[in-house]
Amino acid sequence: MASLRANLLRRRIRPYFPDRFGLPVSMSELDFHPTSTFIIWANAFSPDELAMIEAYGDRLTAEKATVGSDQAEGMRVRDNIRVTQTAWMEASAESKWIYDRIQGVARGLNDRVYQFAISGFSEHLQYTVYHGAEGGHYDWHVDHGPLRTRRKLSISVQLSDGSQYEGCDLQFQAGNQIETAPRERGTVIAFPSYVLHRVTPCTKGTRKAIVAWTTGPQFK
Repeated sequence: MASLRANLLRRRIRPYFPDRFGLPVSMSELDFHPTSTFIIWANAFSPDELAMIEAYGDRLTAEKATVGSDQAEGMRVRDNIRVTQTAWMEASAESKWIYDRIQGVARGLNDRVYQFAISGFSEHLQYTVYHGAEGGHYDWHVDHGPLRTRRKLSISVQLSDGSQYEGCDLQFQAGNQIETAPRERGTVIAFPSYVLHRVTPCTKGTRKAIVAWTTGPQFK
C-alpha cells in the first residue's frame, strides 16, 4: 500500500477538464439538464485509487453521526433519523489529491449542468460508513439549512461496490417519484443541496462513501 501511494502521488493528478468531458459519464445528453435531480460521473477513480481512499478513511477515528435540530439542543444522535459512522477527512499532503479530484469533478459537472456560482468546499470531506449489522441509514433530509456555511452542491463518491451490501440506496425525491442513484464503485453523484434525499437501511454488508459540499454566493 505504501508503494502504491507513492506511485500515485508522483503521478500527475487527472486534469479537472478532460478533452472529451462526456466520455466518463454514463448518462445520455437528455439527462444533462439544469433541472436534473442528480447527475453522475462514472469511473472518476480507479480501483487502486479507491482502495487507497478506503485505507486512508479506515485509519481515521469514526464516530456515530449526529443530526441538527431547530431546538436548543443542537446537534445530537438520533437513531430514528440517522445511523452512520463518520470521520472528517482533513485537507493534508496525503489527502490533497483526493480533494483535487473531487473538486475537479464537481466543477466539471456543475459547469456543464447546474452552473451554480461555487467557490470551493464548505467543509472537510466526510468519510461515511453504513453497516448492515447496525441497520445504517439516513432518513429523508436536505443538506442545507441553518448551518455555519452555505451548501450549494452536494457530492457523494461511491467507494463500495454494490454487490458488497444490500439496501443502503441513495435515493432522491423528484416530484411524485423516487429516483435511485447508481451503485457502481467509483461513481461520483452530484445534486443540489436543497434536493430531498435519503439513504435506505443497510440490511447486509457495509457501504462506504465520501460526502462533500461546495459553497458559494447565496442563490439568486
